Amino acid sequence: MEKTSHPRGKRCGRYRSGFEFDVASQLINAGIEVRYEDTVLRYTVPERVCRYTPDFVLPNGIFIEAKGRWDSQDRLKHKLLRAQSPELDIRIVFQNARLPIRKGSPTTYGDYCTKIGIKWAQKIIPPEWLV
Repeated sequence: MEKTSHPRGKRCGRYRSGFEFDVASQLINAGIEVRYEDTVLRYTVPERVCRYTPDFVLPNGIFIEAKGRWDSQDRLKHKLLRAQSPELDIRIVFQNARLPIRKGSPTTYGDYCTKIGIKWAQKIIPPEWLV
């Protein structure tokens, strides 16, 4: 096979990588017509059933989650829980509700909860949640 040179780590013409370029060169040298990314195949990611264990359950049925850090996976989990089980009363007590949801974001943990309809508090469970 004749060695074809290309810049490593850079897009090579219509190919996304140097390795794809090398494979295409092999096909050309073997006399095979190159059909590159001309077919789209569809697939479905199977549903994944997850489990959630709230930190605390109050006698009145309210679930309490105590959160220090609230990353994007946690936020998605609570958004999905709220959408799929709206009858559950899950509330969050943050160590610091004023933290941004991600670096540089003006949206805080508390803002995000308010936006998606989750009741929240800062550091202390409000007494009215306990009755």
